[in-house]
Amino acid sequence: MTRSMDPDEPGMDPDELVRLRLRAQMLRGPAAASPEDSLRNLLAVQAQEFPYARWSLAQRTSSATAADVEQAVADGRILRTHILRPTWHFVHRDDLRWLMALSAPRLHRGNAGMYRRTGIDAAAAFRGGQAMAEAVRGGRHLTREQLAATLQDAGFEAKGLELVYLIMHAEITGVLASGSPVRSAGGALKQTYALFEERVPAGPAVPMTRAEALAELVRRYFTSRGPATIKDCADWSGLTMADVRQGLQHALDADPAVLATAVIDGVGFYFGPGMDAGDPTGQARPRIDLVQCYDEYVMGYSATRHYLGGRAPALPVADAPIHVVLLDGRMIGSWRHTLLPGRCEVDVRLSASAEPLNAAVESAVARYAAFLGMPAVRVQPGAKLEAHI
Repeated sequence: MTRSMDPDEPGMDPDELVRLRLRAQMLRGPAAASPEDSLRNLLAVQAQEFPYARWSLAQRTSSATAADVEQAVADGRILRTHILRPTWHFVHRDDLRWLMALSAPRLHRGNAGMYRRTGIDAAAAFRGGQAMAEAVRGGRHLTREQLAATLQDAGFEAKGLELVYLIMHAEITGVLASGSPVRSAGGALKQTYALFEERVPAGPAVPMTRAEALAELVRRYFTSRGPATIKDCADWSGLTMADVRQGLQHALDADPAVLATAVIDGVGFYFGPGMDAGDPTGQARPRIDLVQCYDEYVMGYSATRHYLGGRAPALPVADAPIHVVLLDGRMIGSWRHTLLPGRCEVDVRLSASAEPLNAAVESAVARYAAFLGMPAVRVQPGAKLEAHI
């Protein structure tokens, strides 16, 4: 499906845009075979809320569970690190090396003020990185607290922001990558750190050029999130619009058919070639999806997030996220969960009349229960809701 980018010619209907995005993001079939496959499709998935980020990957598969995602992270097939804007992201181990090389210069420039504020100059960063590298060498995966002790032994205060940015600097420079998570005394999973070279496969003998890396990022972004705009891609990736245009041009020069184009509301959009929005009359409706507030269906767009409808991401309440309810791809409410011994309670709050949607909501809750591997029940809005994640 290719449309002219001439703004005077008929464009794509916004409803078709929503259906195409749902398919590109694998929130509609065909589903990914595994969490790693859903991650390969999306390239990077925002993951600062680890328990919910697991759901972002699993719900794009036919049957993956939270335990499946956790195992992939423990094995190092999926890595969790600071990259792109920066914030925590899941990245497949095969993509981290080239993606970090592309992102690192901008990440370091963005962090420069905090490096100065915390006294992390080039010499301190190198010394701290060397100390942490030796501590985790040989498959010894350490928590942040354990790395802090290592840095303190090396003469650093290693508290507060200094600790945060010493570790982040080591991630960005390819010293540390995520290790196998460990359980805290309370049962929550805790991030650990490992040696980058022991977790990330060696790259090709001839690394990607910057132009090639830009083209790969742009291609992967638009095929997994399109229809989207250059501005959307720039904001998602943390790159400049000039970088995105360069990557787009490089990708199209290599293969003019690599992306399809359309005009929507007078703006140029790009998306994967051959994408089919599907016949809306033949799709099961209504369809309710419970997506986490930082899901790529929300965070994958900036300039064109308004097609989602509503307001997203919802602001946290009492330090716990409020997540997004989608009705046929558009925001219609919010949800939160409470984990209790042996069961999960899900509070779903809709901005539309709930009665006609009850069956669709129950189906969505059942999918979430299967992911968690425990019974889940919908509780009535107004019930006291505390997040235990």
